[in-house]
Amino acid sequence: MTIETKGFQPKDLTPEELATMQVEVHDRVIVARVGLLLRHPFFGNMATRMAVKTCDTWCPTAATDGKTLYYNTQFFNMLTNKQIEFVIAHEILHCVFDHITRRQDRDGQIYNIACDYLVNNVLVRDRIGERVDQIQIFQDFKYDTWTSEEVYDDIFDKYDEEELEQLGQMLDEHIDWEKSPEGEEGEEGKSQKGPAGNKSGEEGRPVHTKEDLKKIRDEIKESMISSAQAAGAGNTPGEIARMIKEITEPKMNWRELIRQQIQSTIRNDFTFTRPSRKGWHTNAIIPGMNFDNTIDICVALDMSGSIGNAQGADFLGEVKGIMEEYDDYNIKVWCFDTKVYNEQEFSPAIGDDLTEYEIMGGGGTEFMCNWDYMKEHDIQPKKFIMFTDGYAWDSWGDPDYCETLFVIHSNRDKTLESPFGMSVHYDEEAA
Repeated sequence: MTIETKGFQPKDLTPEELATMQVEVHDRVIVARVGLLLRHPFFGNMATRMAVKTCDTWCPTAATDGKTLYYNTQFFNMLTNKQIEFVIAHEILHCVFDHITRRQDRDGQIYNIACDYLVNNVLVRDRIGERVDQIQIFQDFKYDTWTSEEVYDDIFDKYDEEELEQLGQMLDEHIDWEKSPEGEEGEEGKSQKGPAGNKSGEEGRPVHTKEDLKKIRDEIKESMISSAQAAGAGNTPGEIARMIKEITEPKMNWRELIRQQIQSTIRNDFTFTRPSRKGWHTNAIIPGMNFDNTIDICVALDMSGSIGNAQGADFLGEVKGIMEEYDDYNIKVWCFDTKVYNEQEFSPAIGDDLTEYEIMGGGGTEFMCNWDYMKEHDIQPKKFIMFTDGYAWDSWGDPDYCETLFVIHSNRDKTLESPFGMSVHYDEEAA
């Protein structure tokens, strides 16, 4: 992520002048980190775990890949030490909130604006450093409790196409850390390039594989916990403290919760066709119990553009696990994006056919299409389970039609919850 410039233009300096300024600015960056340690220990501890590197060729202001803080020498030179603290903390929050990898298929420029609103709100509210007014800063407490995805949607609703283009021009220098090296295939199967058509890695831009990013996310998580412990109680922003609590506190196994939810669909009915032995000594007719052990559920796989085939395969693996739990089942499986694809019904006799199931989709996201489909085809499951990233563009569905369980993945801080039914977060590390 990068803070966008508004009016800053680097001067033509001789190599000697630039070298002298680089030494001076590097020393000021170290001083700013110490300042954060003294006044805002969580951010200070996080900052000391990141390398710092001047990058005057491609970085107009500041940027991070989660491991290193990159900065432009002349830009930092025009800032006060407290403004440098603000910029460092800005980049740290992008890492903490996982903005580096959460964009998915959203427009990168607009998503960066949304992320900046949330980051800058925290910094201004908690008085972290000194706000940088020499450049364009997106900050509005209207978004204080929103997610970046919600802010993103609001921006699209707020601005017309011409205004969005103007905002895009202001964000040309934002770096998309989800882009792969030239020649590699991205999530949507497209060759990925950096901003303005430049190849990733050009002029020293950092290049990371998906495996690198996963490792970086794990390192950031560890740094968050360690930094919060070092900072002590009361010295960590509330949003971050809640995230750490979610990470460190024991939680119910998500697979066990799914099993319990499915188990609850087994129907236990009373019947008069098989009297209970307990009533044989009386003249009363006491009904016995009729157990229906058949698991009758529908499973929908969100295969919108934000979800890759690998994740779809993981979801199918979980469906297979459900099948293996029970001797008798009737499970309907389909994929969806804005409409339903490839509905198939599985029973014990053909359960192995699930391995040949074809994943389909890849467009937008419309949750309601599942309920429309079930109503149109008179499908009334005991339980409806949806595997999804949870980012519905409109309605989540019909809360009154059937019992619904949303299995949500890729929401790293586990804050997203469905407005009805029950939510459980898919633990990719346990998958």
